[in-house]
Amino acid sequence: MSEQTSIPADPELDPTASYATDQSVIRRLSGLLRATAGTRTSYAPATGQPVAELPVSGPDDVVAAVRSARRTQRGWRTTALADRAAILLRYHDLVLDHRHELVDLVILESGKARKQAFEEVAHVALTARYYGRKAAELLGPQRKLGVFPVLTRAEQRFVPKGVVGIISPWNYPLSMAVADGLPAVLAGNTVVHKPDSQTPLTALRAIELLYEAGLPRDAWQPVNGDGPTVGGAIIQNADYVCFTGSTKTGRLIAQQAGERLIGCSLELGGKNPMLVLRDADVQRAAEGAVRACFNSAGQLCVSIERLYVADQVYDAFVTAFLDRVKKLKLSAGTGWDVDLGSLVSKAQLETVSRHVEDARAKGAVVLAGGRARPDLGALFYEPTVLSGVTPEMECFDQETFGPVVSLYRFSDESEAIERANEGDYGLNASVWTRDGRRGRAIAAQLVAGTVNVNEGYGATFGSIDTPMGGMRSSGLGRRQGVEGIRRYVDPQAIATQRLLPVAASHGIDDETYAELMTGVLRLLKKLGRS
Repeated sequence: MSEQTSIPADPELDPTASYATDQSVIRRLSGLLRATAGTRTSYAPATGQPVAELPVSGPDDVVAAVRSARRTQRGWRTTALADRAAILLRYHDLVLDHRHELVDLVILESGKARKQAFEEVAHVALTARYYGRKAAELLGPQRKLGVFPVLTRAEQRFVPKGVVGIISPWNYPLSMAVADGLPAVLAGNTVVHKPDSQTPLTALRAIELLYEAGLPRDAWQPVNGDGPTVGGAIIQNADYVCFTGSTKTGRLIAQQAGERLIGCSLELGGKNPMLVLRDADVQRAAEGAVRACFNSAGQLCVSIERLYVADQVYDAFVTAFLDRVKKLKLSAGTGWDVDLGSLVSKAQLETVSRHVEDARAKGAVVLAGGRARPDLGALFYEPTVLSGVTPEMECFDQETFGPVVSLYRFSDESEAIERANEGDYGLNASVWTRDGRRGRAIAAQLVAGTVNVNEGYGATFGSIDTPMGGMRSSGLGRRQGVEGIRRYVDPQAIATQRLLPVAASHGIDDETYAELMTGVLRLLKKLGRS
């Protein structure tokens, strides 16, 4: 080795020369992990700087975590619902109190801009408050109609599944790390959680705050490692699985869960469309499209990748949209003025570059962007707008999951709806119009689990009382709302019969009983009973 190469790198000049984090914090967070299978170093995508060397879990660690979580769950499920809800409400305040620290971790590990990182803080707080306030309404015993009025008392209760396995993604390292687990623990389950191995610190700090809010430590146990090994062990041992990620992986998880006859909820890929109608406010639509397409560098499951614009406003919209896109600030900085950060990995950069170059080679026109920016960092790519995209191009119907959107003109709204509904996905969609009623009518015709009128994704994402999830190949099950917590419980029916059995009795033979029952059923219908 030469003398020059043996000199240690200068941290002021080389971001890879030292860790980006306080190592005392790393040691503290590492202690939360059940992990005995070596170590792994994570890196900041925006700078390439090492973030942390964390212990890695193996299958045995997962088995031990599930076993411990199952023991804890027996007592946790008997904890008063009001006490469980109080933990979520305390967590709401803790998350907001530590918002700057959490946002910094999201930026560091995912590369996204500060304004988009804060969305995750807000979403977690909204989720904690919603379920904390709604606990009794969503999980309390419910009276049901009995077979006979007065004689039959029927009710429904909710029994927790047991141990919920959560496998969360890198693109929402805070929100998806905890928002799915909050209703799970509120419902009386315990959690074994594998955050993505690219973004473990954000999840660990969020879990640590849950402990501070009062959640028993063994009620939420994090493990760390790759998907096939650690995620696979979770699927083989948990009582329910919640996964957010690719459609390809989701299909495998569904198959494995089906073999064990356990439930799963899966939020998967999308090729999300936006429709700008002829009466849309062009300036508002253009501003909304910028957020919907390029927030988090387009690496959101709900990001818009297809823009369908009516003839009457096409030219004006494109002018307004491109003007905004070309002014976006792409930077590794951490201030509020940054509009786009980096992509998260080399694999994401390669996919984005391949889709754009394939489209360009086959005749698409690049109206904005269209190139990587290694001068800013190894994983930066400009916000890119394409026109002339055709079915033979990869980006036509394949999810890019990056800062790339395709523009299409339409003259007939029924045609636009049909084109928006093409393909295998059905996660998110957006409609822009000055007429809210008309927008909702068109939204109802779109095959998507969430549709936002005059917003890209934030209206449904932030409305925690509404369900969120995909249709077709975009997933199974829902987060948020009543569906988001009922997925973690088994409904149990309890009925108490008074005075008379639901059978022939008191000397009445079966044939006479059948005739009496026929008369009773006719009478109940006549009285309007369900």
